[in-house]
Amino acid sequence: MNRRHLLACMGALPWAGTAPAQSTRSASLVIVGGAEDRLQDRLILRRFADYCGGAQARIRLITAASSEPERVAQSYQRVFEALGVADFAALPLHTREDAADPAVLREMAQADGLFMSGGDQARLMEVLWETPAYAALHQAFHAGGCCIGGTSAGAAVMSRHMIAQGPAVLRPSKAVTSTDIGLGLLSAAVVDQHFSERRRLARLLSTLALRPDLLGVGIDEDTALVVERGRAVEVLGQGSVTLVDTTEMQSNVDEVDTEEQIEMLGVVLHTLPAGRRYTVDDVPRRWPAQLDRALRRLIEPGPLRG
Repeated sequence: MNRRHLLACMGALPWAGTAPAQSTRSASLVIVGGAEDRLQDRLILRRFADYCGGAQARIRLITAASSEPERVAQSYQRVFEALGVADFAALPLHTREDAADPAVLREMAQADGLFMSGGDQARLMEVLWETPAYAALHQAFHAGGCCIGGTSAGAAVMSRHMIAQGPAVLRPSKAVTSTDIGLGLLSAAVVDQHFSERRRLARLLSTLALRPDLLGVGIDEDTALVVERGRAVEVLGQGSVTLVDTTEMQSNVDEVDTEEQIEMLGVVLHTLPAGRRYTVDDVPRRWPAQLDRALRRLIEPGPLRG
């Protein structure tokens, strides 16, 4: 289905009346750990534009997480113009009232790509949560094959269970992170960004100690995890992506006090460097079974929400 005409068949939303058909294109997520290169080769944003359809793509920016939305919008405007994308604009989406504006919803429905800037993920979700724009984003991804990208705060909101805030710590603790509800485009993961640069492994482990059902995803700066729904993952940029699997973990987290150290046994960690691609249905025999399990959890899309 042509995304330009998706609005006419978005029946799950309050302004239309027919059920959406499925796009023949498999949607992708481009999840960036923050501080992506916008000045030199712009590899990550170039590849995001490619996933959206290249120079002919219609790309819209969501700056609701930022405290300086105009400055951020101007920065990305220069980047995408340099990449040859003519149809780029920042959405006027800064409040919950904006998130119900029919003009904003039409722009989201017609987009080939939606990119969420950095800032404060709690602010972003406060604007989007349970609004028509939240539903429109899900419809665009699930039914329209729209590519969804996000950096820093825009990366944190990709998962259903989101790290809202929390300092970097030396070791896992029950009181480190504050969590909230994210967009749920990743069905069984929790994302942390600026991962190696801000030494956030213990922060991610702290979250997983309390939510061992989730796959931990730590993404370095100027690095992106590309999730091709139902098919593959790829790592772009300069750093790496760390996967932390606590599926078989044994822990004393329910027995210790808030300030006590947590015992976490049987945690599996994978480091995926930039430049590597992992196609799940073409798994080399040398891959450990735990990696195959983690990758399959990543490529499984979350449910259509809204």
